[in-house]
Amino acid sequence: MRWSWFRIAAAVTALSGIVAGFIVNIDRASRAQQDLELVLVNYFSLFTIVSSLLSVVALVAAATWSQRHPGTTREPLGIALGLAAVAGPVLLLGIVYNVLLRDAPTGIALGDTAGIRLLDSYAVEVLHVVLPIYFILDLLWAPRRRGLPWWSLAVFVGYPLGWTVYTMVRGLRVSNPDGSTSWWYPYPFLDPHNAGYGSAFAYIAAMLVAFLAIGAVIIAIGRHREKRAAVRGGAAPATGALHV
Repeated sequence: MRWSWFRIAAAVTALSGIVAGFIVNIDRASRAQQDLELVLVNYFSLFTIVSSLLSVVALVAAATWSQRHPGTTREPLGIALGLAAVAGPVLLLGIVYNVLLRDAPTGIALGDTAGIRLLDSYAVEVLHVVLPIYFILDLLWAPRRRGLPWWSLAVFVGYPLGWTVYTMVRGLRVSNPDGSTSWWYPYPFLDPHNAGYGSAFAYIAAMLVAFLAIGAVIIAIGRHREKRAAVRGGAAPATGALHV
């Protein structure tokens, strides 16, 4: 029961980071006299924001189930899949940002006021540091976690693949809010105008491999935890959880 409150706190924190970034984007769009509607649609099309919103949903759903079903019963497969499916993207985003993108300069940020800089920094740290760390803690120590079957790897790549298709199709149909191009992609490495479709698809393939690798680790840890809990409790693993 107590861990459910940790999940709610994590969801609220993630939502506050999304709202902070939302305010930052409104300020920058207004200052640059950009199409506000387009800027906000672009904001909510970012992989970071979509993944964070899905994380909020998954965490609240898991916390709600836990509070309604106190005891030692393992979480349902749907809850376990939801938590794992959002943990993968959140962890990869944290790794990529902190290894490759931290402190990368952005031109429009140069005109930010002190308050907007603070909100921007808060949003970045919450969504790329705090949220990934929470999901690691949840994976390792949250009670009643269910071990997932290996076919769950298909779920791990399903959402990123769907987002990628949406992004690549939409990118050619919307213009850059700053008016510099007649197309817009949220991340430069996905823009085929930079180095061609071959390069963009190579990055996409690399990301899918990364999601599979992270998913395999998440599944392995979950299965190990469930087996260990079954041994300690002297009971059989949750039905259907570890047989595939």
